[in-house]
Amino acid sequence: MNLDEKDRRLLTLLQEDSKRTTKALATALDLSVTAVFERIKKLEKQKVIEKYVAMVDRKLVHRDFMVLCHVKLIQHSKEYITRFEREITAFPEVLECFHVSGDYDYILKISVADIQEYREFMVTKLTNLQHIASTQSSFMIKEVKSTTAVPL
Repeated sequence: MNLDEKDRRLLTLLQEDSKRTTKALATALDLSVTAVFERIKKLEKQKVIEKYVAMVDRKLVHRDFMVLCHVKLIQHSKEYITRFEREITAFPEVLECFHVSGDYDYILKISVADIQEYREFMVTKLTNLQHIASTQSSFMIKEVKSTTAVPL
C-alpha cells in the first residue's frame, strides 16, 4: 500500500492518541477537517487501521506480573500446530503468541496478577494442552520499552 507523507503523519498521530478530534488532526496536518475524515475512512476501508483500542494500565488492574513463556511442541505436524494455536488463543492471560524459529516453537506474552496466578495458569491451563513437550518461563523485572505504535 502506498502511503503519502500526510497519511504517515496521520497514522502516527492516531497511534499516539486515537481520541484526537478530526479538527485537531486537521490542524496538525495542515489539512481540512473533511480531508482528514476522508483519509481516515480510506485507511479504515483498506484495513491499514484495523481497530481502535484503549490502553489499560496493567498495574491499576492488578495484571502487571509479565511472563515470557517459551513453548516447545512434541512434533511440528500441521495438526499439532493448528490445535495449539486454536487452544492458546482462548486464554485471556495470553496477550501475544508468536510462532518462532529456534529452540522453541512459540513465545507467549502472559499477563497475570502475581507468581501464584501464573502457577495456577500453568497447572490448570497451559500444561493441560496436549502436544506440549516443554516450557521455559522468564519473568519481567522491569519494562524498559513498551509500545503498540508501528514506526512509519
